[in-house]
Amino acid sequence: MSDNKQLDDLLIEISSPDQSKEDIQKYLDKKQAAYDKLEADASPIDRARLQLDVAEALVGLGRADESWEKARSALDIFIELEQWEEAVQCCDVLYQSAQPASLVALAHGVWLSVTYPVDPTLTVNMLNYVIDETPATADGAAVAAIAAHYVADVRAKDDQHKSLTFLTKQLIANVAKGHSGVEDQESINAWLERLELLDPDVFLPRLSLVLGAIVPPEQWWFDRDELRDKIPQ
Repeated sequence: MSDNKQLDDLLIEISSPDQSKEDIQKYLDKKQAAYDKLEADASPIDRARLQLDVAEALVGLGRADESWEKARSALDIFIELEQWEEAVQCCDVLYQSAQPASLVALAHGVWLSVTYPVDPTLTVNMLNYVIDETPATADGAAVAAIAAHYVADVRAKDDQHKSLTFLTKQLIANVAKGHSGVEDQESINAWLERLELLDPDVFLPRLSLVLGAIVPPEQWWFDRDELRDKIPQ
């Protein structure tokens, strides 16, 4: 696949140091031009998808303020239209924009990506951010790691299950070492048991507490109870 084809078909990998500023600028110009050509009666989803593309490119160019505005607007549209995976992608961009409310955006992305059956790779990615933001000795990192492994295990398709669960097992091992200095598998199992991280009925509510510590009840951007009612049965 050529570089131009990748730019046409894929979102910019804004976290990749190998992505050149020139390529990102070309991608931005292309997507901004497409957005500017939208007719007044263009569908909200088409408009939001282009906004997300533009926002991601803007982050890659260090234009975080502009990126935040576009991704935040697109997020509301995706939520309204129940496009959960793209809503999570918006939260990813909002987090990476490193604005004052970026941690709030991260919490929203985690909640959406755990609550809804989106691509488990996205969910693992969002939970990994939580691990990165949490002190090594805090239980919150352990809760995020085990939640990532659980989601990977139950949601990953056959062709991605082995690689994704291998990654999440490594996350657990890294967190266990940083949290309590344990490294061998037997000690990790005992550590998980000691922290009560073997039962999803226990650790998923604890994940909610972690998110609640980031976002006070009055600062959530959407009604979680209302969105729970939209969970596919």
